[in-house]
Amino acid sequence: MPAVPPNAPLREILVRFLYLGLTAFGGPVAHLAHFREELVRRRGWLDEAAYAELVALCQFLPGPASSQVGFALGLHRGGLAGALVAWLAFTLPSALLLLALAWGMTAMDGPFAPGIIHGLKLVAVAVVAQAVWGMARHLCPDRQRAAIALAGVMAVTFLPAGAGSIAAIVFGALAGLWLYRDPDLPAGNGLDFGLSRRFGGLMLAAFAGLLAGLPAVAWLYPEGGLALFTAFYRAGALVFGGGHVVLPLLEGSVVAPGWVDPEAFLAGYGAAQAVPGPLFTVSAYLGALAEPAATPLAGAALALAGIFLPGLLLLMGVLPFWNALRHRPAARALMAGANAAVVGILAAALHDPLWTGTVHSSVDFAIALAALLLLTVWGRPPWQVVLLTVAAALAA
Repeated sequence: MPAVPPNAPLREILVRFLYLGLTAFGGPVAHLAHFREELVRRRGWLDEAAYAELVALCQFLPGPASSQVGFALGLHRGGLAGALVAWLAFTLPSALLLLALAWGMTAMDGPFAPGIIHGLKLVAVAVVAQAVWGMARHLCPDRQRAAIALAGVMAVTFLPAGAGSIAAIVFGALAGLWLYRDPDLPAGNGLDFGLSRRFGGLMLAAFAGLLAGLPAVAWLYPEGGLALFTAFYRAGALVFGGGHVVLPLLEGSVVAPGWVDPEAFLAGYGAAQAVPGPLFTVSAYLGALAEPAATPLAGAALALAGIFLPGLLLLMGVLPFWNALRHRPAARALMAGANAAVVGILAAALHDPLWTGTVHSSVDFAIALAALLLLTVWGRPPWQVVLLTVAAALAA
């Protein structure tokens, strides 16, 4: 499939990512599955191999992997403006819901709330299962890559969160380099983001400069929004493994200094599970409650910008150099192994936390299987599957 030219209409990017921001429940792994279904399979923005390369790269970088993938897809489709539109459209729905909760409004409350939340989680099981199967067919077509995927499952299962994902991708890349020395090994198409190496260098310098300089400035001026921004920037810059891994860092950043009450922190974490979009948007809730903020809205904006900015700077810094490297045979071999490891990471996440945290009975299994069949055999759009699955969970 040919690369999609940049500067596509921003309205298209806005519509697609706003739809995803309103419907992509289930956490970062489910988000990647939703991106693949909507933008790779249905819309053809890029091919399976290119998407897998992008996912592997973002899994390897610190920050919110699903948001980085969405940002990169917007960048590929519409340049820097498209990237910003994609990030805003995917992020703001959940951020606004959590901000409303911080202002004292109820979110997902009432007698039907448990059934609705459970139905959304069952949809996530089906969506991720569909993605694992589809990606495995394209990215693990031989025994070697199937073995790499299995090793990825083992790494994520038996190593600590975050470290397991990194270990799986590193092992997969090295195994690919050892096993695939064929210069004709195909690479994915469509990863030209139009960024120069000079621009990439500036983004990397900005990332490092802020990470090193913000704590010193915040130490000189410990009160106000700068300290809040610094705490969330540090959390976003140092986390590997997705949204759930950032929570301990956030707890140390906002609960330990007394900015947010422990019970309020846990309430926000619970509410974040019930809204679509990235789990990192819990920062909007925490920023609105944090004492250093001048107003709740200002605190939410500072926290949201602080936690997402480092991962996006890193991504824009790395992409220009990766584009220059990825066409080399050794780089293609590395990515063949890393892509297989990503399949293993997704398969492990399908088991835990999605399956173990969602499927508790034969009825749950039947509903999740029906959702999977609706997606794969009958080809129903995800929004219909969401409505039907939630209705079934409420009826059960």
